[in-house]
Amino acid sequence: MNKLNFLGIGPKIAIVLLPWLGAAIVLSCIDIKLFQYTSETSKNVLTAGIVLLLIGLIFYFSTVRFLLKGLKETKLMTKGPYSLCQNPLYASLILLVIPALSLILNSWLILTASFVGYFLFKSFINREYSELEKFFGEDYLKYKSETPEFFPLPLKRKG
Repeated sequence: MNKLNFLGIGPKIAIVLLPWLGAAIVLSCIDIKLFQYTSETSKNVLTAGIVLLLIGLIFYFSTVRFLLKGLKETKLMTKGPYSLCQNPLYASLILLVIPALSLILNSWLILTASFVGYFLFKSFINREYSELEKFFGEDYLKYKSETPEFFPLPLKRKG
């Protein structure tokens, strides 16, 4: 094994999640009242959605930068977003970007895509873990034992 797979399980998640998210957005726009959190679009909810989206996009693109560097150098990334959780790319989309869209569009139906995304992530992620373990060995196992899997936390766990 000379190179790591850049896309990982992303395409497996995307093949289900993107149509789900798209359908949720379309349905939310067709029947606005049925799926909205509040009867009126609140400026505070919209602002919170925009702030969450900006944080999510910064976290996502920061992760991409670290990921590309790690792939180029064939190095296990444990700094930056990878110090907060093992899967910051998936976490940024599922925990930040999708909920932000849900707030911006005032639709709880869109938020269901986060639950679907997390379920898909948990269903497929062991394939990525196996590849990383084969490639990086003990370094990866140590990182995996000390770093939260999905929910970004500033403190590493001791285990």
